Amino acid sequence: MKVAVLVPCYNEEAAIAKVVADFRAALPDAAIYVYDNNSKDQTVARAQAAGAVVRSENRQGKGNVVRRMFADIEADIYVLVDGDDTYDADASPRMIAQLKSDGVDLLTARRIHTDAAAYRPGHVLGNRMLTGLTALLFNVHLSDMLSGYRVFSRRFVKSFPFTAEGFAIETELTVHAVRLMMPMAEMDTRYKERPVGSVSKLNTFRDGFRILGTIGYLVREERPLIFFATIAVLFAAAASLMGAPVVSEYLQTGLVPRLPTAVLATGLVVIACLSLTCGLILDTVTRGRWEAKRMAYLAIPGPQDHP
Repeated sequence: MKVAVLVPCYNEEAAIAKVVADFRAALPDAAIYVYDNNSKDQTVARAQAAGAVVRSENRQGKGNVVRRMFADIEADIYVLVDGDDTYDADASPRMIAQLKSDGVDLLTARRIHTDAAAYRPGHVLGNRMLTGLTALLFNVHLSDMLSGYRVFSRRFVKSFPFTAEGFAIETELTVHAVRLMMPMAEMDTRYKERPVGSVSKLNTFRDGFRILGTIGYLVREERPLIFFATIAVLFAAAASLMGAPVVSEYLQTGLVPRLPTAVLATGLVVIACLSLTCGLILDTVTRGRWEAKRMAYLAIPGPQDHP
C-alpha cells in the first residue's frame, strides 16, 4: 500500500526539516511531499536537504495548495499535515492503522494541547463556534473540525471537487465527507507549541469570517432548501411586521391609508414565496448532483480493499 505524506507550507524554515525528519522516522516507507506556497525564506532548501520531494504552488492560499496536491499525487492513503511542527508525527502509524481497520475514509486528529501557548484562546473559541455551527447545519459529529492533521483514503481524495482557497479548506473537507455519507472518525493526538521562529499564518478574525462565509456558501450549495427557506422566513417576518398595522386599519375602517407600506409588505411576501420556490427547485437539483457524486465516490476502492 502506497502512503503519501502531504505537507503544505509557507515560510516554515524553522520547522520544515524536523517535520520531514519526524515523518520519515514514523513512516519510513511513505513518500513525503512538501508543497511550497511562495516562501520567502529557506523553506525549500531545508525541505530538500531533509529528503522530501519539493514542489511549488504559485497561487497563494492553503486551499490552492491542497487542491494541487490532491490532483498531482497518486497514493492509496494520504496523510495531510501542516508544516509548522505542531502535530505529532508518531501518531501517524496509529491513524493509518485505524483508517484501515475501521474502513473509514477520513480520520481527523483531535488536538490535545499540553501547552497553553500552543493553542491560542481566540483560536479555541473560534474553532468551537465554527465547529458547532457546522455540526448544526450539516449534522457533523466531529469535535475539532479545523484540525490540520488528517488521514484520507484514495476515494476521498479523488472524489473531492473543492473551491476553498485558504484555511476554509478544513471546513470543506469535513462537509464533503458528511454530505457523501462517508465513514469518518477522530483520534486524540498531541498538539505542540510552534518552534522558535515559526509564526502562525492564521488570523483569528479574518480567517474566521472567511470560514464563516465558506459555511454559508456550502449551505447554499449543499442544503439549498434550508438556505432559501431561512431567507423566505426573514422576508415573511418583515412583511408581517409592516403589514399587520395596515391590515388592522383596513379591517376597522375599510381604508388603506398607508399604501406605500402595503405595497412594500406585498413585495416582501412575493420575494419570500420566490425564495422558497427557489429552495424547493434547487433541492431537487442538488439531490441529483449528490447521487452523481456518491456514485463517483463508490467507484473508487476503499482503504479496506488494499492489502
